Amino acid sequence: MFKPLLLAAALVAAPMAAHAQAAAPEAEPPMFKAVKIVLIGDSTTAVIGGWGPSFCGQHVTSFVACINLARGGRSSGNYRTEGSWRLAMKEIGSGGFADTYVLIQFGHNDQPGKPGRSTDLATEYPANLKRYVEEVRAAGGKPVLVTPLTRRQFEGGKLIDDLGPWAEATRKVAAETRTPLVDLHGKSYAAVQAMGAAQATRFAQMPPPPEVLAAAKTGTTISAQPTVPAAPGATPAPAQQNNAAVEPMGQAKLSFDYTHLGRDGADYFAKIVTDELAVAVPSLRRYLVP
Repeated sequence: MFKPLLLAAALVAAPMAAHAQAAAPEAEPPMFKAVKIVLIGDSTTAVIGGWGPSFCGQHVTSFVACINLARGGRSSGNYRTEGSWRLAMKEIGSGGFADTYVLIQFGHNDQPGKPGRSTDLATEYPANLKRYVEEVRAAGGKPVLVTPLTRRQFEGGKLIDDLGPWAEATRKVAAETRTPLVDLHGKSYAAVQAMGAAQATRFAQMPPPPEVLAAAKTGTTISAQPTVPAAPGATPAPAQQNNAAVEPMGQAKLSFDYTHLGRDGADYFAKIVTDELAVAVPSLRRYLVP
């Protein structure tokens, strides 16, 4: 008598068990671990005048603490000597995150003509970058080198590649130290050359004066800074931007120039940084918003 009852119970329980198995929730995916991204560099990365604000504000997920410590007028040399690097190291070594990535971009203020900032291209500049890389790693961070953003000055329809040697030096340090590289210079140079001088003026903080835009349409840019005639009544010849004059220590001025970025420029080049970073550091892809 009991056997038929047991058999009936088994027949009823079998489909119920199968249904329970089918309805069992899938295992939850592993939780994202929060990471930190620290930006180190000059005004072309900084909060005003650089691509950094758009990168931190638009291209990282809520699992990322993005901290912009870039400062105007800093080179690979004086960023350390005036104390900014000491503050950055405290941020890098503070802990509390699964990983801390440090993006390092210098070059503009390492060029000659900027007393107190310039570094020697052959010796000081690469040595400074290597030291940053080593100290980031020693603090438990993960360094990423970024080649300097191109300026947007043209002559005869060709973009002037005045930062090319500093970009190449950065690439060499990345290769020698096996550090991920975001080649912002290469990508930005190609993009600006393709669009031409006139279109590239929209990336500045302020619109160009009419005569500056007119010159850009000819394929040769001229300075937007006031010029002083060589003699009374003389008309000065249009000159290229004096980069040392428009790239001072401190926060970038809200004006038109061929170096600093307004909102459109920041958005445009932050997208390039994001795309290149996803390739250079695959482990960061899920934390980035294209």
